[in-house]
Amino acid sequence: MVDAIDLKIIDKLKKNARESYVDIGKQIGLSPSSVRERIQKLEDAEVITGYGLKLDHKKMGFGLEVLISFKVFSGKLKVFCEVLKEYEEICQMYRITGTHNIFMKVILIDQSHLEQFIDSIIVYGEPTTHLILSDLNK
Repeated sequence: MVDAIDLKIIDKLKKNARESYVDIGKQIGLSPSSVRERIQKLEDAEVITGYGLKLDHKKMGFGLEVLISFKVFSGKLKVFCEVLKEYEEICQMYRITGTHNIFMKVILIDQSHLEQFIDSIIVYGEPTTHLILSDLNK
């Protein structure tokens, strides 16, 4: 069971997964060893399932981020889900309910790259593309 102290640790790790046990402990009033033990228990219980890496895609030459909802043609869902695994441009992908079947976040170089991407998947269904103007989570 996760308690209030665990939630504080999780909050600190969500903001910076590389923060030291010492720094986390100072902020929440625990010793570094207690922080380490609690994090280890959260990992063992699979509450914490991994640590991620945040990238600035624009600095890597990928200046276009888009969200695409996709309505898959009847009978093509299973095949399309397998095809999507081959695209490195897709950084998040979900099967969803509603009139569309798939929702994905795609990182691309530019509009030409977007056009090529859409052209390659359009044989499986109907995409609805939304350009991301800014990230409000930052």
